[in-house]
Amino acid sequence: MLSEIPIDLEKVSKEDRDREILRVGMIAELDAVNLYEQLAAMAEREEVKKLLLDIAKEEKTHMGEFQALLLRKDKEQVEELEHGKEEVEEMLE
Repeated sequence: MLSEIPIDLEKVSKEDRDREILRVGMIAELDAVNLYEQLAAMAEREEVKKLLLDIAKEEKTHMGEFQALLLRKDKEQVEELEHGKEEVEEMLE
């Protein structure tokens, strides 16, 4: 993993630890997506590019899995995501 865990999970309360672990998982997956897409952009052979983009797509699915479980465990996150969505919709109108 290129990114570092941004928090000392040993110092997180047991109540909050699973949410933080899910967030770390999301960071790792997004990091992987960025890596594979950058490598694909540099790849010379089409089959290498195609493979890297396919793997990046799978990492996006993994990120979605982490997010789906996080949203079940963090209602404030659900509210803030909705708020962010509304702000973008207002901005684009």
